[in-house]
Amino acid sequence: MTELKNIDLRTDAAALRVIKDETVMVEFAAAEGELMSLEGPNRYAHGDALITGSTGDRWVVSRERFDAKYLPVDAALAHGEPGPYRNRPAVLLAKQMHEAFSMARSAQGGDVLHGTAGDWIMQYAPGDYGVVQAARFAKVYRRVE
Repeated sequence: MTELKNIDLRTDAAALRVIKDETVMVEFAAAEGELMSLEGPNRYAHGDALITGSTGDRWVVSRERFDAKYLPVDAALAHGEPGPYRNRPAVLLAKQMHEAFSMARSAQGGDVLHGTAGDWIMQYAPGDYGVVQAARFAKVYRRVE
């Protein structure tokens, strides 16, 4: 398994520009804890968003990042209440891997994520990463020029 460090997809010719289009179900953590995603552990703090995607996958988004990236689907739902949310459209960088790999969620370390051949590395911002399984990637991401 390849351990990836200091990845920057902005300079990688194999990286694609993609956009996510998905409605998710959200709960907010009542206390700190850990959620096991398909790619590895996701530790969370009180108030962080615990997300269930349209494909059944679960992951954590810090409250600060969640507030900037998601909007309630229903106008009657106050931001910060549990329920359905939709991501704000944003262009991300993605690269499909052809061998098993591991990488930290952040350039500063933190949770270690794992991927298999065919999975995708996502770069949300410099030093901010995720891993998406190939089947999920095909369902919720589309390439942009």
